Amino acid sequence: MLSTLRNAWKIPDLRARILFTLLMIVVFRLGSAVPVPGIDSAALAAAFSNSEDGLLGLFNLMSGGNFKTFTIFALGISPYITASIVLNLLQIAFPALEALAKEGETGRKKIVQYTRYLTVVLALIQGIGFSLGYFQRFFINPGAWSTFIAVLTLTAGTAFLMYLGEKITDKGIGNGISLFIFAGIIASLPSTLLNMYTNVTLGQLNIIQVLIFGVLAVFIIMGIIFIQQGQRKIPVQYAKRVVGRKMYGGQTTHIPLKVNQAGVIPVIFAISILMFPATVAAFFPGSGFAIFVGKWLGQTSIIYNLLYALLIIFFTYFYTNITFNPVDVADRLKTNGGFIPGIRPGRPTAEHLSKSLNKITIVGALFLAVIAVLPNFLGAITSTQFSFGGTSILIVVSVSLETMKQVEAQMLMRHYEGFLN
Repeated sequence: MLSTLRNAWKIPDLRARILFTLLMIVVFRLGSAVPVPGIDSAALAAAFSNSEDGLLGLFNLMSGGNFKTFTIFALGISPYITASIVLNLLQIAFPALEALAKEGETGRKKIVQYTRYLTVVLALIQGIGFSLGYFQRFFINPGAWSTFIAVLTLTAGTAFLMYLGEKITDKGIGNGISLFIFAGIIASLPSTLLNMYTNVTLGQLNIIQVLIFGVLAVFIIMGIIFIQQGQRKIPVQYAKRVVGRKMYGGQTTHIPLKVNQAGVIPVIFAISILMFPATVAAFFPGSGFAIFVGKWLGQTSIIYNLLYALLIIFFTYFYTNITFNPVDVADRLKTNGGFIPGIRPGRPTAEHLSKSLNKITIVGALFLAVIAVLPNFLGAITSTQFSFGGTSILIVVSVSLETMKQVEAQMLMRHYEGFLN
């Protein structure tokens, strides 16, 4: 691996991409240290010093640790993710948007533009809700002007993160949106370990519980890697054909169907949806709805975990169907003279691919759901809150694997030995 890193660093284009990605992450972390103007940071830290669970922990995870300290990036990229979900769902409901999505690069750019506009609108709504409700008591000088500045800052922060994320995706390595969540989780790891050590020394946490969590984390990481790398290879045979005086085709290849085609996206989508009721509740602090959300949508509640699991399974299938279209694949195979042995070209091929994909996708979806909710159930049973739980581990490992694969692809393009060989 060290040799591969040295070879990667010698490639000017790849080195520039890595440096650009690191620079954008540094900018993100610097912004994470800048509080919203007019906020009493000391009172905020004192109020939430021991609060890592429930809705706060959920928002804090998605914002990369910025929500708890109410920095300029407190909303994180959750408005962007929610906007992406809405636009994808609207493509199913409105044929005009579906046709736009199939127009190629031009249509994709228009949908991206719509996503940006909707992101700003959602950020504005969330900023108003949290500034008027959840964090109103922490303003040094509460009032209309302080609220206006806070809402403007939060909205601008989300728009800036959206811009940085898109730049990383275009000019860097990895998915920019996922990398920001990844960076926030990694940045919180030292403080999490320190708090765990402090709780053990004070007798608030049993060393056996820590060891159990460590062993569980190792098995979770192994399982994530196994599922993320797992795939089913569908054999494809190309018929021989003569063009002029040359013969083409005749080779055998395969179509790789991944067990988890959607990666970590379903987990992020599910969290974003579950954050919506809390966003609405922030407009009405102390109301019956806010109390209901706090009681029944906490991370240890059965309703929350059931919804969480069901949403993960739904979005796994939803995102897989968006990224892999069996009909298009079957049509391309038929056009190029390819076929699956024992399966007729055309519609039977599409049905075979769809059936095979559904069988392995359910395994990946159930695995994601179990990994995400397992620490919450363990926390409820043992009365121990795992602040670095299954969702965090899942995001960190999945983003690491996807980023590694992109580096690997860059290396293979230049005939270098890669990470995964």
